[in-house]
Order: sequence, then C-alpha cells, then structure tokens
Amino acid sequence: MKTIDLNCDLGESFGPYKMGMDESGIKFVTSANIACGWHAGDPVVMDRTVKMAADIGVGVGAHPGYPDLLGFGRRNMDCTLEDIQKYVIYQIGALQAFCKVHGVRLKHVKPHGALYTTAYNNESVARAIVQAIVKFDSDLLFVALAGAKGESMRRMGQELGLKVVYEAFPDRAYTPDGSLELRSKPGAVITDPDEVAQRALRMVKEGVVVAVDGTSIPIEAQTLCVHGDTPTALKLVGKIRETLEANDIKLLPMGENEA
Repeated sequence: MKTIDLNCDLGESFGPYKMGMDESGIKFVTSANIACGWHAGDPVVMDRTVKMAADIGVGVGAHPGYPDLLGFGRRNMDCTLEDIQKYVIYQIGALQAFCKVHGVRLKHVKPHGALYTTAYNNESVARAIVQAIVKFDSDLLFVALAGAKGESMRRMGQELGLKVVYEAFPDRAYTPDGSLELRSKPGAVITDPDEVAQRALRMVKEGVVVAVDGTSIPIEAQTLCVHGDTPTALKLVGKIRETLEANDIKLLPMGENEA
C-alpha cells in the first residue's frame, strides 16, 4: 500500500483577524505547518493551533517566514544570510515553547512563502535555513520542494545531516522547470476540489505533475500541501483525502510514511 502525508499551513490568523479553516481542516490532514508569528499567527493562535493538533494526533511543524505581516510573508526581503538564520531559529523556538506546554514533539520545519521560494532558487539561503535547523535540533525534518527544482534545498539538508521530506503542491500550478507559478499569474492557485484531488492522486501514484505548458514533470513526493488561506481549502483537503483513501493510499504523518 502506498503512503503519503497530507500537510496544511495552519495557525495563520492574527489577533481578531481570522485566516484559514483551522478547526475544520485540521481533521483531514496528518501534519500541520504552524505559523510562528512573523508572516502570520500570534502567541494565542500558536497555542490554540498546537493544542488542536495535539488533541487529534496531527504532526506539528514550524512554518517560519520573513518578518512580513503586511505581505503575509509572500514578498521578497533583502536580508543577510546571518539574519535569515537567526530569524528561523527565533521562530522555531517560539513554536517549540508551545509544543513543550502541550506535550507535543516538534517534528519538522517548512519555510513559508517567499522564504521557501528563495530557498529553492538560492543555495545560500537554503544553507542558512538548514544551518538554523541544525543548530536548534538536528533531529527535525526539513521540508523541501520535490522535483529537480528543489535539488539545492535537498542537497543542503542532506549535506548538513538533516532528514529531508519531499513536498509537492496539488493546489498550485507548476512551470516547466518545476517551480511554483507566480501567484500573480492567472491560474497559479488551483481552487477546484476535483482537479486538485486528481493532481494529488497522480503525484502519489505516478510521481508526476502536469505543468502549465502541458508537460509532465517527474516528482518524488512524501508529503502533499494544501494552502490554508485558499478560499476552497476545506473542500480541497476533504476531497484529496477522500480520493487518496478510495485509491488505497494510506495517510500517515510526516516521517512515518516511508514505505
């Protein structure tokens, strides 16, 4: 039986502003990437989200990004490599505090937004992120983009001793080189549940994703991500899970699904 992890970016509300579908959507996923207060989230939201994950056995990971609340962490920032390293350590540490309070083991780190995109395009940034994780806890899993485009992230993780988990995005359009399509482009975010579910199924069963030009890109994914701020996110995760399980694919938390 094939296995896969289904992760979602959660805990992205801030103060009185609600973002995403955390309470309903967390029931469908096996891992949660929780915002650490810089691109989204705050101490109250972090605490609540970690507790929700703990209560139902969903794996918890840190989702650090650039210090960019106004831009939701999706704008590039001119930061030094040393600053990026310290930013990541700070954010992992903040989430780890709530994991300790709720008796949960922090399992993985996945960069958010522009930090993630920069990491797979810039080896130096990928190295800075990995160095931060290693300094904090070398047993943490490092989530990297699946496919050839994520090679620098994977190589940096492996060279510095981290276990790397390969991630694919059924709700995002891909360019022919394996990058995620810019969000400013029409169709970059796919919102139709049936389409997203079929893309997820093909990623798992065939190891491919169809790019915007119609070409098939090979990917080896161990986890699939749905973005929690997508308007149809709840329908997406529900349909993905239903479709995968109907095709004898077992969902297991990140790090437990290597078969």
